[in-house]
Amino acid sequence: MITIRDVPRQAFERLLAAGVAPVLARLLAARGVDDAGELSRDLARLAPPGTMKGLGPAAAMLADAIARGERLCIVADYDCDGATACAVAMRGLRALGADPSRVDYLVPNRFEHGYGLTEPVVALAAQHPRLGRPDWLITVDSGIASLEGVAAARAAGMRVIVTDHHLPAQTLPPADAIVDPNQPGCAFPSKHLAGVGVMFYLLLALRAELRRRDPDCDAARAPLQRLLDLVALGTVADLVRLDANNRLLVAAGLQRIRTGAACAGVRALLRVAGRDERRAGSTDLGFAVGPRINAAGRLADISLGIECLLADSETRAAELASALDAINRERRSIENTMHDEALAALDDLPGPGSGGKSVVLYRAGWHEGVIGLVASRVKERMNRPAVALAASAADPALLRGSGRSIPGVHLRDVLDLVDKRAPGLLLRFGGHAMAAGLTLRATRLDEFAALLERVVDEFADPACFTSSLITDGALAPGEIDLPLVDALEREVWGQGFAPPLFCDEFVVARQSIVAGRHLKTQLGAAGGQRFDAIAFGRTETLPSPARIAYRLMRDEYRGLANVRLVIEAVEPAGDAAR
Repeated sequence: MITIRDVPRQAFERLLAAGVAPVLARLLAARGVDDAGELSRDLARLAPPGTMKGLGPAAAMLADAIARGERLCIVADYDCDGATACAVAMRGLRALGADPSRVDYLVPNRFEHGYGLTEPVVALAAQHPRLGRPDWLITVDSGIASLEGVAAARAAGMRVIVTDHHLPAQTLPPADAIVDPNQPGCAFPSKHLAGVGVMFYLLLALRAELRRRDPDCDAARAPLQRLLDLVALGTVADLVRLDANNRLLVAAGLQRIRTGAACAGVRALLRVAGRDERRAGSTDLGFAVGPRINAAGRLADISLGIECLLADSETRAAELASALDAINRERRSIENTMHDEALAALDDLPGPGSGGKSVVLYRAGWHEGVIGLVASRVKERMNRPAVALAASAADPALLRGSGRSIPGVHLRDVLDLVDKRAPGLLLRFGGHAMAAGLTLRATRLDEFAALLERVVDEFADPACFTSSLITDGALAPGEIDLPLVDALEREVWGQGFAPPLFCDEFVVARQSIVAGRHLKTQLGAAGGQRFDAIAFGRTETLPSPARIAYRLMRDEYRGLANVRLVIEAVEPAGDAAR
């Protein structure tokens, strides 16, 4: 069902009074913005670092370590957030005075070493091929749940700084310092920072510490804003909520990309994806650049993505971007096969995973690096929390699962309840409200599916399972133009700050299939104006008249630009809730 989101009248009027254009004011007010100051791009409005627990002590430790010339090893995660956080840490620490020969990184193999700072990862770090045994391990985008790993590192004589953004368990790891806005007692207001955002804040605090010690040192003037393209990429790719603080970080990063100031790797990845960096938006980061880096972590080695982001040579960056693009094509092929198998199995799944409030899917031969993508696509189709599992490459007796959820079902909290109801069923789990990972024994799959179903049924508001598409309502025909498209492209949209989606009734003037799989149409609006439109992946013809949910896109051909409507949903005119 196509519905329309509410627009708080007072917020809308305040934005109008501040000079915000009417359509944009409506969109922003409907997303919780009631102060035009939130639209500022002034980085001075960032949430202050001083309120983040652990940041000051961690910065002082790093300042001392740099002064002593100690060896620093970044322990990265194997997704885009982890890769960008690692690249930010590497570039930032070097800019802040660390000896380049004494700063390096290590990435666990997701299929062999598990998630986070595990004991096998500590053993690898202790024999680092370039650093030898590091003096410090600095985790990025992981570590908050790595109790045994942190203890093992300290027992081996290495000190540990954890930087993470995931929700902690009841017990924190015995690290020398922990920087995580979601740890108990942290007053930092932006709880939705990605791992790369946490690392960026640590660098800000480190620069402030070095500036306090010696205001005239080179590090005191280090231009950390040069890292914001990477911060924006990791933030968007990790699907964290784009609160005001995250939107400010992303907007600043996109501005650097559009002006040609991004690092060589980001520019190369945009080019290989066929995107124009001058018009880059959050969609380009989330759907073009991020997946190419993530593909390396899913199928091969995320180090390839990190090296691309660390490359300063345009030639080297282009070579690495091309390799990442090839891996991403392979990933799409594997994902499509697994997705087709998953959809074919939905109607005849045995036991509690077959319907109700949750979906649990497992097939022999599935690739554990792609299960998260399958879970996401099944979740979208079924509007249910979905968990896809694959046999562990390291131990086929274990299943590794990746889950995706819907608004109203906090997946990490659901798994916590499962764990409490059946201690030992989940060998490992963790994550966020909308995404989580887990490990269990293959022999207990049916037990897990049954218990997950019961917990979700108890935990969730039944209303969240009602499928509806929330839109921003109609646009007057005269409002649909290129200046509006440009204005929308300048804003930051994404998780928790939904991209604009409009709806209205149209007469379908013409429709035809192009490339064998897309429906190309011409839509007539009230007042006689006509718009070219396309429904990607749809071959079914539209009713006429129809109520259509659509987004706006710029369509350029031979130097001429026009507005095209991209159709997202269709229902017969007059059937929708208004």
